[in-house]
Amino acid sequence: MRGSLQAYKRVSVDSQLTSASPHRVISMLMAGAIERLIQGKAAMGQNNIAMKGERLGKALDIVISLRSCLSMEDGAEIAMNLDALYDYMIQQIYKANQENLDAPIDEVIDMLREIKSAWDQIPTEYHNMTQLDV
Repeated sequence: MRGSLQAYKRVSVDSQLTSASPHRVISMLMAGAIERLIQGKAAMGQNNIAMKGERLGKALDIVISLRSCLSMEDGAEIAMNLDALYDYMIQQIYKANQENLDAPIDEVIDMLREIKSAWDQIPTEYHNMTQLDV
């Protein structure tokens, strides 16, 4: 039953991505990173090393993807600031995973929530831009 639920979730996310604007895709990536970080922290608390590594690894992949979406030429100072924040997040996730620390995960979750909140406030007329000028 659990496998069926996971497959359904995958199909649901895939269909949402297919029809999503670039703005929505970034929002979904941020939400996914936050979810994986929370799951990784929970696995760490349960001493489930394999799941911790998998979930934090997925969160790390998402943050790296978010960083790669930045348009340094078009985004100017905002893109440079986000690049530095994403780099810091990457280092914190590595640290949390290697040293089994909750605090760096909490810090990254808070940072992502704040960025996502600002991202979600971007007016609708900018959601379908083909360039991700951030």
